[in-house]
Amino acid sequence: MAPQHMRNVESYDSEVPSQPSSAITSLPMSPDEERKVRMVRYATAMGIRMICIAACFFTPGWWLLIPALGAIALPYFAVIAANTVVNRSGPAVERPGALLPYVSRDGAS
Repeated sequence: MAPQHMRNVESYDSEVPSQPSSAITSLPMSPDEERKVRMVRYATAMGIRMICIAACFFTPGWWLLIPALGAIALPYFAVIAANTVVNRSGPAVERPGALLPYVSRDGAS
């Protein structure tokens, strides 16, 4: 006859509590990737500013105020956007290595 702990193998999975698994995609961005995203955001805003400056030469009358305000205000918002660090923390990722030694129920190793 089988030992007591091996008789009900089918119900073993239901007795063990399942822990939420962590995926590599739940990790936050690396500092290098985050810096690159912020630099691209800043460069895009400065590119739009250069277009606003060029538009100032070709825009007649009071319409000149629109690209002029863009050329004046965009550096401020570009610096604010570039210095804003987005901290998208997902679920906490548990560090592997918490393995416990196997001890049988009858005490024999």
